[in-house]
Amino acid sequence: MEKPVITYESLIRITRSISMIRDPEEIVLISVEGVTNALNVKGCTLFLFDKKSNVLSLAGSYGLSREYLDKGPVSALRSISSALEDGQPVAIYDVSDDPRLQYPEAARKEGIASILSVPMIIGERIIGCLRVYTAEPWEFGHNDVNFVQAVAQVVGMALELCRINKGYKESIDILKSMRDPRTMKSKKRTPYEGVPKSFSKEEVAHASA
Repeated sequence: MEKPVITYESLIRITRSISMIRDPEEIVLISVEGVTNALNVKGCTLFLFDKKSNVLSLAGSYGLSREYLDKGPVSALRSISSALEDGQPVAIYDVSDDPRLQYPEAARKEGIASILSVPMIIGERIIGCLRVYTAEPWEFGHNDVNFVQAVAQVVGMALELCRINKGYKESIDILKSMRDPRTMKSKKRTPYEGVPKSFSKEEVAHASA
């Protein structure tokens, strides 16, 4: 599979969309779809880390089946744990032959070949991770990793601002509020409505200035 060329415009497109939103659910949806489309991969997920239970709780996903997402609780100690322990990106080339996966059979059944896991770090705290899934074996290059790291950093900062503005004690509280029917909006903007498909040269120049 031919890899797309990641440009600053791809990053600007996502970060500009995120900067215009204050709702954490929409921030997550735009991020996972934006990364999937920019890299032209199978899918993307965003997990928030619950340090009390050592569980990675799913905040949003794009491109993956409900069956795969419901495969079971994701342990921060068993599922590509080194990305959270060391705070460094971890790339898995072959999901069928890597002991760092918690659910290798579920990944194979889903048609996943490779996974990239990038931690979301605010200051010295790891609040979650952004994961990219490919349908074909993929050697993630520096540009791929740097792009996902940049998006993870922007998303983490946006969610942290949501946490502060709403007075939450922990980042995981954002996810709890997203799942609380009392706080759910009747109509959510879809990811396609949130991510601009293109920018004029003037807009790109202004955003990168």
